[in-house]
Amino acid sequence: MELDNHPCPPALGPGAQGLDVVVTSVASDAHTWNLIYLQLLLEELGHRVTNLGSCVPDQLMVDECRTRRPDLIVLSTVNGHGLNDGRRVIGQLRDCAELRTTPIVIGGKLGISGAEQGSHVGELVNAGFDAVFEDSAGIVGFHEFVRALPAARRALPAGGLR
Repeated sequence: MELDNHPCPPALGPGAQGLDVVVTSVASDAHTWNLIYLQLLLEELGHRVTNLGSCVPDQLMVDECRTRRPDLIVLSTVNGHGLNDGRRVIGQLRDCAELRTTPIVIGGKLGISGAEQGSHVGELVNAGFDAVFEDSAGIVGFHEFVRALPAARRALPAGGLR
């Protein structure tokens, strides 16, 4: 399925290897359309996506990310509670030695008042997120961030897979 409504060209050239990405929502957010959109976008761009779904408990998110060791973790929320949920869960993710250097981003509707647009970016970056994409930043800024990440460097074990 191709997403014709985004202005982003494919991120990967011939022979390039995509990223392993975990897409998830926060514990308080039951919306799924945003997660499906991000999954389809990232897959169209050549990346492999594990979508944890909506209302993901913090510990489940941490456990899944620790087990999967993704190249990128994307938190998406549209219920307006991303600031509070994001601050809480980023500390738990960063406390894991396996995830300390993993790029982690959050985006969507992070507060409940439209007047606060842009006011949460610094706070969430200081809390541990590598980037914050509020509604106004749009998908183009997210795509540019993903495109700037180095391709996955996973090698097959000696002798290949068995």
